[in-house]
Amino acid sequence: MTVQEFYDEVGGDYNEIMSRLRTEDRIRKFAGMFTRDESYKTLVQSINDGDAEEAFRAAHTMKGMCQNMAFTRLFQSSHEITEVLRGKDIEGAKKMLEKVTEDYDIVIAGIGKLLA
Repeated sequence: MTVQEFYDEVGGDYNEIMSRLRTEDRIRKFAGMFTRDESYKTLVQSINDGDAEEAFRAAHTMKGMCQNMAFTRLFQSSHEITEVLRGKDIEGAKKMLEKVTEDYDIVIAGIGKLLA
């Protein structure tokens, strides 16, 4: 899978990431690093535990990483859940978690193909 095919598949912006990281090797490197980040797992656990503050921090971190990597679709859903958690609305966040998980799983699966 090419990097451009990967970005098309995950709903990302290939031109934006190329302008930022400049080489496909760097993009692959940072995509691999994304898979090792614990923000998503922390977000899920914190929502399940009812810890709005920790969930907000995790969502905010994930949102920033998605923005930096031009993972547009996942950035949008993580941005939306971040804003709900900013207001400490755990119930609202629980309702949004399915969409974030769907988008996250698409990115993680795509990275797996990209790095295979």
